[in-house]
Amino acid sequence: MLANKITEKNIEAFVILFYTNIIKDKEVGPFFTDILGEDINNNTWQDHIELLCDFWCSMTLEHNSYRGSPFAPHATMTGLKKETFVRWLEILDETLDNIYEKETSEIFRQTGAIMSKNFMRNLGL
Repeated sequence: MLANKITEKNIEAFVILFYTNIIKDKEVGPFFTDILGEDINNNTWQDHIELLCDFWCSMTLEHNSYRGSPFAPHATMTGLKKETFVRWLEILDETLDNIYEKETSEIFRQTGAIMSKNFMRNLGL
């Protein structure tokens, strides 16, 4: 059953499923696996998942747990292109459809679209 309410627990489930899907993707996956590795259970990934859970909790539940700059790590990545962000959004949508009711996931979709647009603008894409 899809969740109709956002909680810390289902945010964690979403983040884990999303990045499991990201790792498998030929377009987007290498940007993550080259830095974090291919095993989502390794310590580097686990730290990243915790950071991402904090980010999404801050965005959706108005927690103040996220400390960081979402754009900064991406600023030095080479090879990013518009298609990378388009594919990232597609995977986001596909993952959300497996975790949340459509209306419940809208805040994730809106935040993802804004982030993607801002990243592309800041990267000159």
